[in-house]
Amino acid sequence: MAISKERKQALVAQYEALLKESNGMVLAAFSGLTVREMEGLRKKIREVGGEFHVVKNTLAKLAFERSGLEMPQEMFEGTTAIGFASDDIPGVARAIVELAREVDTVGIKGGYIEGIFYTADQMERLADLPPLPVLRGQLLGVIQAPATKVAGLLAASVRQVVNVVKAYSETEAPAPGAA
Repeated sequence: MAISKERKQALVAQYEALLKESNGMVLAAFSGLTVREMEGLRKKIREVGGEFHVVKNTLAKLAFERSGLEMPQEMFEGTTAIGFASDDIPGVARAIVELAREVDTVGIKGGYIEGIFYTADQMERLADLPPLPVLRGQLLGVIQAPATKVAGLLAASVRQVVNVVKAYSETEAPAPGAA
């Protein structure tokens, strides 16, 4: 069924707005998904603050061009859907990759993160990263490790001085006049 020129213009404008609002996007190939699988994927992506839209290739390509994002032609072949992410780009990629591992007819085509194109393999590696809170915790642990070691060394030095003073005070002092 053909769509009207006005509807096409509205879709291009919608895609452009999503591209501008997103820090990253993941392009996926899909076919043969059930409504339940598609809704499950959309729910997972919404949980990480993203959106998932099935797009019309010619209109999505036009929106990318208007937004100044160059995309290889093969990204717009076959069925295409885009996961748009505002913050948790790995979370959006993870949701799509998890479904792709369960369903053979779904796959990552590639993606954009802050204006830089990434291949399907790179996006899949991104999806394998730990969630953002875990990464933040790991980074904080790395940053805190040297400070913790310094504090431990300082505490050990103070304990040694206290032990020496305590030991000295516990030794019997020679009686006055005794020699």
